[in-house]
Amino acid sequence: METSIIVSGFGGQGALFAGQLLAYAAMDSGHNVTWIPSYGPEMRGGTAHCTVIISDDPIGAPLVAYPDIAIVLNGPSFNKYDSLVVPGGLLVVNSSIVEQRSHRTDIDVVLVHANNIAEEMGSSKMMNMAMLGAMLARKPVLELAALEKALIDHLPSNKAHLLESNLQVLRRGFEVGDTIAL
Repeated sequence: METSIIVSGFGGQGALFAGQLLAYAAMDSGHNVTWIPSYGPEMRGGTAHCTVIISDDPIGAPLVAYPDIAIVLNGPSFNKYDSLVVPGGLLVVNSSIVEQRSHRTDIDVVLVHANNIAEEMGSSKMMNMAMLGAMLARKPVLELAALEKALIDHLPSNKAHLLESNLQVLRRGFEVGDTIAL
């Protein structure tokens, strides 16, 4: 099994941390993994993204043109990755702020009101966890428990007070991803 995932959004939405968390969870679960963050002009308010590949076998190349899964946190990310997800793949859309809808019939599309879910737990800044949970519900490339453990082990110390809320948002995203589709 090899799965390529792109997580994309505005700088500050947690796209890079979400991808890093997937990478940690995959490594801790015994998979081969690559994580390639995008730095540069994105740091000035543009679209920040990262690519994660999770595989049972050695990974030949860390670059991905057509991902199996795209997690899009904002409209520009939707515009970029909607057409690039491979047929049979998954597009997870933050429908709290993305107004566009995919017209593709060859992929699974999950609309997640991620900002709303995170705000219910105290801060919209945790919405990346709702998106990860929804992704795992639709494409279980990792166990939810593995991602929970990675979050416990790798949440920065200055965010430790938000650990339980992040776990709740992750679990709520998993529940939503298991029930809502377009």
